[in-house]
Amino acid sequence: MAYSGVFTLLLVDDDPLIHQSFRLCLPPHWKPISATSLDEIPFERSFHAAFVDMHLEPNRPLGLNVLQRLSKEHPETELIAMSGDIRRDLMEAALKVGAQRFLGKPLQSEELLLILSKIEALSDLRQGPLRSQPGPRWIGESTASRSVLQSLAALRGEPGPVLIEGESGCGKEVAARLLHHQEEPGRPFIPVNIAALPEHLFEAELFGHVKGAFTGADRDRAGLCESAAGGDLFLDEIEALPLPLQVKLLRFLESGEVRRVGARESNRVHCRVLVAGNQPLDELVRQGKFREDLYFRLSGKCLKLPPLRERKEDIPALAEFFLTSERPRRNKSFTEDGTSALAAYHWPGNVRELKRVCEQLSLTSPLPLIREQEVRALLRQGSSSAEQAHQAPLELGRGLAALLSDYEREIIRQALALENDIEKTGQLLGISRSSLYKKIKDHGLESQE
Repeated sequence: MAYSGVFTLLLVDDDPLIHQSFRLCLPPHWKPISATSLDEIPFERSFHAAFVDMHLEPNRPLGLNVLQRLSKEHPETELIAMSGDIRRDLMEAALKVGAQRFLGKPLQSEELLLILSKIEALSDLRQGPLRSQPGPRWIGESTASRSVLQSLAALRGEPGPVLIEGESGCGKEVAARLLHHQEEPGRPFIPVNIAALPEHLFEAELFGHVKGAFTGADRDRAGLCESAAGGDLFLDEIEALPLPLQVKLLRFLESGEVRRVGARESNRVHCRVLVAGNQPLDELVRQGKFREDLYFRLSGKCLKLPPLRERKEDIPALAEFFLTSERPRRNKSFTEDGTSALAAYHWPGNVRELKRVCEQLSLTSPLPLIREQEVRALLRQGSSSAEQAHQAPLELGRGLAALLSDYEREIIRQALALENDIEKTGQLLGISRSSLYKKIKDHGLESQE
């Protein structure tokens, strides 16, 4: 990704050679501010990054005091500790007072440039694109959200694959697009919902086919892997990939080679693979539903997204964002008690459910201010049936299978009421579209569909 503007760096070290080497190594858009002692440190200023030597005086780790003060006064600054003394107790002490990482001296220019590029990525993620510009955004300043942004920035420039895990509706595709967006512009991004692909077309869609490979193959066609060459291939709901095709995906990840259906030779394709799952893959491995070797290959770089109930501090910002991005714009906002009512809800559908609720309230609220009573009425409408079912005495004499069937029917009914798109409903429940259609028919929910 191309970065604009100037980044500032504070370098605290008593060795003039370190300052000279930094000036020679830094990219032109990084401006260093040098300090060789405590008295020279401009604590009143904020910086994008601060590199602090631990031993500003012989045998005295004064750098710990510097890190602690910078962490307290400028929490947004990325703090990097440096020292030729790499004792474990010193490194742990540096992390404890606020350092994000510890570098051993002498510094390597490649490592320094890589760290700076990730700091640039984190700065861009925190600012987000201007609202007048298209682009993905991660909304929220909670501790959980800050951790997500730091993890995203740490993955800048890293080759794939990357596994993105989290509950349905918590923002996995947003995270994938942010990973893509922070790289160089112009690279393709190919999103694929595995659960939405017909099973008999899996292989041809992913890897392509040659003319005459099967009925209807009237010409050669590149697959989605080849379409993503030089960019990112995002495979959503990876748990829906059949076991036989998991072997072929593993081979592609290991070798970078793609063989089209019906072809004799393979093509080499270079792309980064981003993978998302609604279900924990390690649990599916234990159940024998997912290949262990593929799981190990995917999970080397893993990004875990928190559910909305673990980042409720972000709900006011998310709700405002959904209201202001609604088209047509209705110029509505939440009252303080309305926002409190949103925060009190448990959000089983995560951010996707919050977006749907905000859209509905924007449409139905009679006033420019959306009050607590409107919020609670809408949330109660969606959850009352489940609450009644939970409170009603169980008819144990009907048997476990019948009781489970009733519970499944109620879950699907609520999901259909929440999402008006059958594919998105399947995503919300973590099942394929064909499986959802069958369950709708089995439970007699066709009219609601």
